[in-house]
Amino acid sequence: MVKYSADALNETFQALADPTRRAILARLAEGETSATVLAEPFDVSLPAVMKHLRVLEDAGLIIREKEGRVSRCRLNAGPLRNAAEWINPYERFWRTRLGALEVHLRRRHGRHNP
Repeated sequence: MVKYSADALNETFQALADPTRRAILARLAEGETSATVLAEPFDVSLPAVMKHLRVLEDAGLIIREKEGRVSRCRLNAGPLRNAAEWINPYERFWRTRLGALEVHLRRRHGRHNP
C-alpha cells in the first residue's frame, strides 16, 4: 500500500467533508474562474465563500492567484488523486465482497450465470 502523509490526507478529507467546498471543486473541475463567480450559486456571503476557498487552498486542493482585485482559482487535483489511491483498496474489498454475495445468491436461487 502506498504511504501518504496523515496530515495531508486529514486536510483533504476535512476539506471534502463540506458540501459547499465539494460544489466549488466540481465547478473548478470545469476550469479556472474568479472567486466572485464561484460564489454566485451559493446563498452565502462572498466572505463566507472566501473562507471555504481558504480551507481548500490550505488543503492544497486549489491554487489561488490575485490579478489586481480579482482572486482567480483553479483546481489542483493532486490531493484528490492521493485520497482516491488511499480509498481504492477499500473499493476493491467491497467489490470482492459484493461479488461473493452475488455468487451465493445465484446458487441459492438456482441461477449460475447471468
